[in-house]
Amino acid sequence: MRARLVDVGVDLVTREGIQALSLREIARRAGVSHGAPRRYFPTHLALLSAIARRGFADLAARTAEVLGDSGGHQATDQATDRAAARAQLRALARVYLDFALAHRGMYELMFRHDLLESNELGLRETSLPLFGVLVGLIARARPQPDEERGAEPAVIAGALWSNLHGIAQLWGWGSLPLATGTDEVEPLLRAALDAHLGPEATAR
Repeated sequence: MRARLVDVGVDLVTREGIQALSLREIARRAGVSHGAPRRYFPTHLALLSAIARRGFADLAARTAEVLGDSGGHQATDQATDRAAARAQLRALARVYLDFALAHRGMYELMFRHDLLESNELGLRETSLPLFGVLVGLIARARPQPDEERGAEPAVIAGALWSNLHGIAQLWGWGSLPLATGTDEVEPLLRAALDAHLGPEATAR
């Protein structure tokens, strides 16, 4: 029944969005009494967290697929490794955007930590490793920090993630295509990487 409730929640958020995820509606769609979910999830937030975990698992699988076996391996030549890591970051940016546009309700839920219990049901263990992948790639892709650009990889990763998240939201809402006058999102993704890593030529 736990899995059934989560399955129903995933389907509901996919079809109707985050606003549809009430306990009563999930119970109704699962064919149980409105009080039944409480026997498996002590709070509404716990159930929402279990639903969000499915989204993070899906995104993690897509990330692993695009990185393949090369995600954790560094080339012996530093310039080559930087270029490879940057290419992986471009691929991840596209995966992130595609996921956000294809699963808008789940995408919104996953990052609404005001609605989730991060320590519940392994949610933290599911979400933070994805950020760790981003941090690791940035550490490889950017030049060695100097006094002027000495931010830690985790800080740059946070800034880049915020940038990508904003692109995903504004593109999904139609604001960016309207403002930029283009239907091509790739230049925006490249510009985001350039802004946080420096122009690509300097990273090689």
